[in-house]
Amino acid sequence: MSTVREVTVIPASVPRFSAQNQGHMRKRNVAAYARVSTDKEEQQTSYEAQVDYYTKHIKNNPEWNFVSIYTDEGISATNTKKREGFKRMITDALDGKIDLILTKSVSRFARNTVDTLTTVRKLKEKGVEVFFEKENIYTLDSKGELLITIMSSLAQEESRSMSENIQWGKRKSFADGKVTLPYAKFLGYEKGPDGLPQIVESQAIIVRRIYNEFLEGKTPHDIAKRLTAENIPTPGGFTNWRPHTIQSILTNEKYKGDAILQKTFTVDFLNKKKKINEGEVPQYYIENSHPAIIEPCVFEMVKEEFARRNEGGQMVCVSILSGRIVCGDCGGFYGRKMWHAGSKYANTVWHCNNKFQKRKYCTTPTLKEDSIKKAFVSAFNHIIDNKAEIFANYDLALDAITDDTAFRTQVVDIDKQCGEIETLIEKLIAANARTQLQQDEYNQSYNDYVGRYDALQKRRVELLSEIAKCAAKRVRVSAFLEELKKHNKPLADFDERIWQATLNHMKVMHDGKAIFVFRDGTELPWTVECEVRKYAKKNRS
Repeated sequence: MSTVREVTVIPASVPRFSAQNQGHMRKRNVAAYARVSTDKEEQQTSYEAQVDYYTKHIKNNPEWNFVSIYTDEGISATNTKKREGFKRMITDALDGKIDLILTKSVSRFARNTVDTLTTVRKLKEKGVEVFFEKENIYTLDSKGELLITIMSSLAQEESRSMSENIQWGKRKSFADGKVTLPYAKFLGYEKGPDGLPQIVESQAIIVRRIYNEFLEGKTPHDIAKRLTAENIPTPGGFTNWRPHTIQSILTNEKYKGDAILQKTFTVDFLNKKKKINEGEVPQYYIENSHPAIIEPCVFEMVKEEFARRNEGGQMVCVSILSGRIVCGDCGGFYGRKMWHAGSKYANTVWHCNNKFQKRKYCTTPTLKEDSIKKAFVSAFNHIIDNKAEIFANYDLALDAITDDTAFRTQVVDIDKQCGEIETLIEKLIAANARTQLQQDEYNQSYNDYVGRYDALQKRRVELLSEIAKCAAKRVRVSAFLEELKKHNKPLADFDERIWQATLNHMKVMHDGKAIFVFRDGTELPWTVECEVRKYAKKNRS
């Protein structure tokens, strides 16, 4: 005879943790989380409305104890690293201070699937429930985690799509030539009433000083040291200037009224990590985008000066002549030396920095500084004597040697193609927003369009670079001719400004002859007094 098993049901003594269960024996400790992702006024209103709504909603429920409203303003939800209010709420919940967390939606909680599920599971282990109002999801329900996984994935996809839209909008803005500056940390400009940069003259004086002192031979370290000593504020409002700040100012094209856009880009929409654009995405060069503090010819001179100093390695520019005198034997720079310092025979001379290195000496002569300056004065006076012929030649040739018509025609064609691709991308994004397309097909189409667009923009940047070179050459030649116009009679003495403004470099040959290469490309052979060469040989014997 079989034995009938007897089963006794032991009823639950504590109701399941879920907001829809109304039979709790004790009040639940309830908090809410509110967040908006921007600081704009309309979002600020939404943020305040969320806080007010949840405060009243919790306090008006007799079965709930109000804990707090945890908030984050102007912070994206793609990850939780910078969301201090969110992190504080989770810590309090895990410490047993909160039983239930109310929030507007999964997307307000997080747009990252991993973050959402990880956080919810941590809370679940401690018996803490989250209620997503919009989706009507209670995380302690049996179907809660499945729904959260689905909703979080959709939220993450929404964030990715939004990121693509934002990036596309930025690229379109860049292509349209819209320029903005980080005014709070940018010396010399402020945002004008028309939204474009306008010059702040009190700061522009400092910028011009930095450029002038660099061209006079000072290093970024020297300039930074002087500005710090004079308590002049940095772009960020500090008083301690650093060499890299000076170098940044000297190499920023915005000071000549142009702008390179998309110097950095976002690598991953989830972690918002940015990196310097090294060709991964197109850049955009906008000419005459805003008023210039520095003349284009001065900016080009600084650019060339940097190139000269970099070619010379760790060259210390102690003089206006530094980096301008080149050895005809080895291509190295001449450096300044003091002979018989402290005596009545003291003399400043220049010779190749590599002259006495290794076993094979450079045969180029050591020259007195006075001889170099004297030779330049006589060579420039020769240019003055022949300036009528120089002007006549450039009247015929300048337009031809700086013609960029072919490059500009190609840019127009590229812009037309890019416009067509822009329309296709906008239609694709709009279609995906209206109805959920097959994401593999959507991604393939989107990436194909963007790939074609980026390839065209890369070529556009190359063409703009060629156009910029033509413009730079015209600037150099025009600046040289403008300087030449000022001189109707020979120079009596060496002038540092004229040396800097007109000369590219001076090449010294082994026989004491020199070639003065001027900024317009003119090469003028000249003889330098070589008494020092014999004197140097005598001293070495």
